Formats: sequence, structure tokens, C-alpha cells
Amino acid sequence: FIGAARPSIADPFLPRKVEEGRIDDIRECIGCNICVSADFMNMPMRCTQNPTTGEEWRRGWHPEQIAEKGSDGRVLVVGGGPAGLEASRALGQRGYAVTLAEAGTELGGHLNRVSQLPGLSTWARVRDWRIGQLHKLANVEIFLDSKLDANQVREFGFDHVAIATGSSWRGDAMGSTHRTPIEGIHEKGILTPNDVMAGAELEGPVIIYDDEHYFMASVLAELAASQGHKVVYVTTAPDAAHWTHNTMEQSLIQKRLIEMGAELVMGKHIAQIGDQEIELACNFTDNRSWMDRGSLIMVTMRDAHDALYSELVADPAALETAGIKSVTAIGDCLAPGLIAAAVYSGHKYARELDTEVPIDSPPFRREVMGLSNDWPGELP
Repeated sequence: FIGAARPSIADPFLPRKVEEGRIDDIRECIGCNICVSADFMNMPMRCTQNPTTGEEWRRGWHPEQIAEKGSDGRVLVVGGGPAGLEASRALGQRGYAVTLAEAGTELGGHLNRVSQLPGLSTWARVRDWRIGQLHKLANVEIFLDSKLDANQVREFGFDHVAIATGSSWRGDAMGSTHRTPIEGIHEKGILTPNDVMAGAELEGPVIIYDDEHYFMASVLAELAASQGHKVVYVTTAPDAAHWTHNTMEQSLIQKRLIEMGAELVMGKHIAQIGDQEIELACNFTDNRSWMDRGSLIMVTMRDAHDALYSELVADPAALETAGIKSVTAIGDCLAPGLIAAAVYSGHKYARELDTEVPIDSPPFRREVMGLSNDWPGELP
């Protein structure tokens, strides 16, 4: 008897697929612990790999089965990141004719660079499994190096359009602590995580400013330390990578930062930035101090790449003329968040397309939807 907890969440049919020799169809757990984070936040359980987790009863979603298409409409998915890949895969499984257009030269979106950061190689499984499944679907066409504008989208004649153009990190420090840009933000040497992942050259001492509190700042600190730089990790939280208490990783992350020699500065925020130093302020007392800096990496918040979506929906008459029935933003384009949220968003879009009753309408009860007296529709 072999038992596996998280792998069985990522793919409840793992044993059957092993028995049938369908190894490539197994959705492998990536070890991100998003599943257990729900326990600490009193939320429905989520899984980065399996968007149906926790929805088997609430929405009637089966991990392997999905309703056939509701029309012969053709669907264009713009963007091949986690949301776009999952939407294309699930739509293809339903039988829709799907075209996936990716502006870059490879599928995966920001996962391609995130999975190259220290300790995150398994996260590439989110991309790899979906690409493998898409290649098995003859009704899904994939076009790389295909950046589209609004006119092109309208000209192609699709019935439905999903915009999954992702997000990127802000470079002006705005986030949960700073509602406006920090004074001196235009000084040299200020970088975003996108800059670092793209290969920007760092100059020590490297200061990582963490106002986001998940994994990104800590792995960038590890990356900078591996390049031989002195690293100072500054966070507005009381400890390093504070949100990872929810994933049971916080103590391990802080231990790793200490062991690699990073200087940890907790409970402070940046008050202003000079060309070779920053001023820090205590969150509680507002006591100020200056610190020398080389590169300053801002890990604060992300902005949705929603310009294409906004331009399309701003002209409903042009959409009607083009025969486009719906334009929907999904994933980080809708709301930057966890990879799990992006995958879920793409899957939800694919499930709900051409359905008569929005699946968000059933009452939230811990029972089968069809047993509810006030459930207005039929199970999908």
C-alpha cells in the first residue's frame, strides 16, 4: 500500500494513471503547499496544479471530466501563461476550436523565469503538464511570437476572446505600505524582480525590499548571495517571507537567509532613496536610519497587463461588428495573485463558457448542489 497526500490532491487519479501506464497524464505536485495554506486562512482548499480541488462538491467539478462544449463558437486565448494554458487545455477538452496566441517565443509566461530561481524548479511542472496535454488536442492551435493588438483580435473572427496577458512587478515601490511612490524612486540602481529574472547585473550591497511577504524576495536574496554579493533583506513584516507561515515554510526560509549571511531588517519601511543609500523608518516609532546600498530590488506589488482587454471592451460596437460575443480577462490580467489563482481563473472560464447558469450562483453549502431546494439549475 502506497499513500501520498499532496500528490493525491494534485491528481486524485494518480494510481489509476500509473496502473494504465499513462505517466505523462499525471499532474505532479509541485510542493508549493498552497493546499495547506487554506487551513491557516479558513478558506476553501486550493491546489496550484488541480483547480478542481475543493470544488468537487461546491461546484460539482470532476478532476478529470468536464461538460462538452455549449456551442460551436471559436475561442481565442491571448497569452500562454498559467491562466492561458489552463483555459486552452480545458476548452480543448470540452471540444472547442481554440487558438492560443503567445507574444513570446515559448509558453509558460512568468513561470519560465520563476522556475529558474533557487529552489523553484518543480514549479515548471505547472507549465510542462499543460503543454503536454495541449499537444494531444488536435482542436487547439498554438501560435508563438504572436503579439496581438485590438484591431487584429477583432479581425480574426472569433466568437469568444480570453485575455490572459499576465502582470509585472511595479518599480515605484507602491504596494501595501506605500500608496504613492517613494521619494527618490528614480535614482539609479533600482530594480524589479522582472529586471533581476531577466538577467540585470547586480551591484553590492544588494538590498531586497520585501513589502509583498511571499516567496519572491527571499529567493532573490538567495540568488544575489549566490553571486557573491552582500545581501540586506528589509521587510515591512515582523519576520522574513511572512505570508509563508501559511505554507509552513517561514522558519525554514528565515533559517536559510541567516545561514547564507544575509542581514535581516524587520518591521521597517523605506522612507526615501538616495543615489547610494536609503533611509529606513521603523513601522512603530518612525525612528530613522540610513543604510548604504548598491542595487535596490523592490518586491512590492504587481500591475495587471490589461491594456488590450481595456481597449477591446471600451468599444462594444466594434466587438459586435466583429462578431465577438464575449471578451474576458483571466489570471493575472484580471487580478495579479498566486499561480494557483491564475490556473483556477483559467479553468473557471473554460468551465463556464456558454453555460446558462453562472456556476457562482449555487448556495455555499457542504452538500451536493443538486440536493439543495433553492439550486436553480442542473449539475454541469
